[in-house]
Order: sequence, then C-alpha cells, then structure tokens
Amino acid sequence: MTLGLLAVVLGLGGSWFASQLPSYRLNGVVRQVRADLLSARSQAVKKGHNVRVLFTGPQQYEILEDANNNGKPDTGEAVKSRSIQDDFEGVTIQSNNNPIFHPRGTATRLATVKISNAAGEKRITISITGRVRVKASA
Repeated sequence: MTLGLLAVVLGLGGSWFASQLPSYRLNGVVRQVRADLLSARSQAVKKGHNVRVLFTGPQQYEILEDANNNGKPDTGEAVKSRSIQDDFEGVTIQSNNNPIFHPRGTATRLATVKISNAAGEKRITISITGRVRVKASA
C-alpha cells in the first residue's frame, strides 16, 4: 500500500514538473539576455567604446565590442555569440532593433526584446539612459 501511494505521489509530481518546464525555460532565457545586456553596457563604460548587441535569429544573438565604432566586427574586436537553442528548447527571441551601449552608459537604437514560448511572453526594454528592464506581457 505504501509503494502504491508513493507511486501516485511521484507520478503527480512528475507531471506537475513537466507542466512547469516551459515557464522555467522562459525565465532562464530572460535572465540570460538581461545579464548579457547589462554586461554589454558595463563593458562599454569600462572599455570606453561602443558595444552593440545584434539579434541575428530567433534563438541567437551576438555582442560586439566595437572599438572603432564602425558597426562591423573587425580584426581584434571581441564578438561573443549566444545561442539558446540547446539549453532552452522552444523559446524564441525577437527584437525590434539592435541596441548600442555607449561609454557613458547610455544607449541608442533602443530596443524591445520579446522572449516567448508556450508559457507566455516577457519583454526586455532598453531605455536611452541604458536601463534594462524586464516586463511580463499582459
């Protein structure tokens, strides 16, 4: 009888966890993208040149430390590529722009980044002051 009860409890717990997985994945991507945006802003201030975040696909983006401020990756400029495809299955990223962080911590080419999956949608906005804010969509 104890084993039967344990099996029922584990079965219910497993199905509950499976239903929560999309929500955990959505929140994981939001945390990663937000951390990368804040890091890009910090690097712009620290290194004294522009840092661009380029959203290149529905599951990937690049961070370019643009030392000569020409908007393209050149020899010696660091480019960090991120792909969420393997770690966060079913989550997509859309951006209306590719933000640029400046050495004073400000931003131009302001963006709203929409991150979504079956659990819902969240938006990350970048303001002109360089502030990165997460909002749950209604």
